[in-house]
Amino acid sequence: MAILPITLPNGMKAHYLREEEVPILYKQVQEYVRNGIELFPGDTLFDVGANIGLFSLWSYEQCQRDLNIYAFEPIPVIFDVLKRNAQLLDPATMKVFSCGLAQEPKTVVFGYYPNATALSTAYPDAWKQTRAIIQQAIDTALSNPSDDEPSYIRRLRRLPPVIRPFLIRHKLNQAFQVKLVSCPMRTISNIIREYQVQRIDLLKIDVERSEFDVLLGIEPQDWHKIKQMVIEVHNEEQRVDQVTALLRQYGLSEITIEQEPSFKDSDIFNVYASRKF
Repeated sequence: MAILPITLPNGMKAHYLREEEVPILYKQVQEYVRNGIELFPGDTLFDVGANIGLFSLWSYEQCQRDLNIYAFEPIPVIFDVLKRNAQLLDPATMKVFSCGLAQEPKTVVFGYYPNATALSTAYPDAWKQTRAIIQQAIDTALSNPSDDEPSYIRRLRRLPPVIRPFLIRHKLNQAFQVKLVSCPMRTISNIIREYQVQRIDLLKIDVERSEFDVLLGIEPQDWHKIKQMVIEVHNEEQRVDQVTALLRQYGLSEITIEQEPSFKDSDIFNVYASRKF
């Protein structure tokens, strides 16, 4: 698959694998910095589940191009684009890692979705639940018109209602064509030690059902280095409660839990957490 250039809405250059994903991801990444979550020039960002790096690029621009970035992407094809985007910045600014993060170093078989790269996951057996969530999000968007809705929703809306279900089913069938890929995993604490990281001003985790695995890879002596977190959590087996309890245990007690309107009544929540100073 070719890596192609694009200009983002903020004027920055970037590269992509699938052009239709760019506006969706670009809009989504801006949702990470809210509910008290802040980034300032000179801060350090850990972008876990970076995909092609749009959150890193957006944050870099927001911080006046003065941001220390550690970005992690396990799928090799996606990582190649992330690496290309990192090369657009100052070489000392953005370190990229061709690995995922987990509770311990190991190799994991990921489900890579070439037609929907952001859904790639270390839990490919959960594809039916994910497909149902996407179907529900499409139905919700079609029922609630908005000025900034994705272009594919606008295109669907123009079609006769009787045709829409067939096209949606076809697109979902395409999206969930999977390839299995073996990917290396490391831990956050391993990265902290190797690169002598003294603080993480924002740890962003969006890893399609692996979020608790990532958190369990933080050793007790490293938690105090983390100032803020934003985590996409899939609330299976009361996972939101487990995550928030772990955050509070280690001092990240200022917590907000939100659900994006498009994921209403699904198991996907965003957890925003920071320390009280």
